[in-house]
Amino acid sequence: MNGLAKYKELDTTNNDGLIIEHAELVKRIAYHLMNRLPENVQVDDLIQAGMIGLLEASRHYDASQGASFETYAGIRIRGAMIDEIRRLDWTPRSVHKKGRMVADAIQKIENETGRDARANEVAELLEIELDEYNQILRDSGNSRIFSIEELTQGGDQFLEEFAEADSAPIDRLTRERFKSALATEISGLPERERLVVSLYYDDELNLREIGKVIGVSESRVSQINSQAMLRLRARLAEWLDKDSRPSKE
Repeated sequence: MNGLAKYKELDTTNNDGLIIEHAELVKRIAYHLMNRLPENVQVDDLIQAGMIGLLEASRHYDASQGASFETYAGIRIRGAMIDEIRRLDWTPRSVHKKGRMVADAIQKIENETGRDARANEVAELLEIELDEYNQILRDSGNSRIFSIEELTQGGDQFLEEFAEADSAPIDRLTRERFKSALATEISGLPERERLVVSLYYDDELNLREIGKVIGVSESRVSQINSQAMLRLRARLAEWLDKDSRPSKE
């Protein structure tokens, strides 16, 4: 079923007020995500997916769970948009596969040494030249799977909408523990990676602006951000690999 058909199928009779009141929230989230996506992604597609998320949120919201409707709807809207991006994934499987290889290598090195894995060590373990390693980082930088949004909002089983009415307390606790683990690992990133992540996701600077702040090129910022995401994926493997890791095809 396509998005428009699903949109029409939903009964909004008793939820028109919530939908009208929060329609602008859909646009805000869509344009916020667009700042992190390639130009071929259409904002109208994100808005349509987000409206479906808003409609579903209006049907399933339970105030007794403690979250405000705007908070709950924002999670559902963003999740619906990311699901749409995932459905239209333009990234070759080889990019995903190489990204996982890098994450596995980082995990191995850091488990053995007890410190941050260095780029030359990862390249050596993978038996590739440093230039090829940097190319993998560049390719991964264009892949939406290596983003904070994917780690905190994507398909991983622990992070689906935290305020689902039928979500068991233990499930919510697990998700909160994951978010806490993610925050801890971000704070433990190497200094430059931590700075880039903070400027990009907290201060919402674009890659060019970050490059000016830290004195490197835009492409280098992209590489640093990609390496940070791969390092986080490696360090959070015990969470992310539980039933959610893509098939290595």
